[in-house]
Amino acid sequence: MMKKEAAFNDIIRKVRRDLFGKGPERIYTHFIEDMAITKMYGNLTTPEKFISRTREGQHTVHNARTLMIQELYKENIPEGLEELVGAKLVHLFNDIKVEEDMAVSVFIFDKPII
Repeated sequence: MMKKEAAFNDIIRKVRRDLFGKGPERIYTHFIEDMAITKMYGNLTTPEKFISRTREGQHTVHNARTLMIQELYKENIPEGLEELVGAKLVHLFNDIKVEEDMAVSVFIFDKPII
C-alpha cells in the first residue's frame, strides 16, 4: 500500500473510532481520478452486533451508521483529509452491509487526487 492510501486510511479509521467507539479492523483505499474508494471490514461494535441479530435491528444499525457518517462529513470534514489528497471534498457516498460487517465509502473531490 502506498503512503498516501495508508495515511488516508488512518484518518478514516480515527473518524469512525471517535464517532462509534470502534474503527474498522481492516481498511483499504484506492484512488481513482477524483475519487477515493474505501472498503472497511470489522466495523460493528459488540452492541451493534447484538442489535443486528434481527432484520429490524439490521435496519436500525444501517440507518444510524449511514446517517451519522454523512452528517459528520457534511458538518466537519476530518482534519488533514483534504490536505493529504490536495483537493476539496465535494461529495461522500456511504453504505454498510450490516450482515457482512462491510462498509464502503466513495469520496469525490473537486479535482484528481495527486
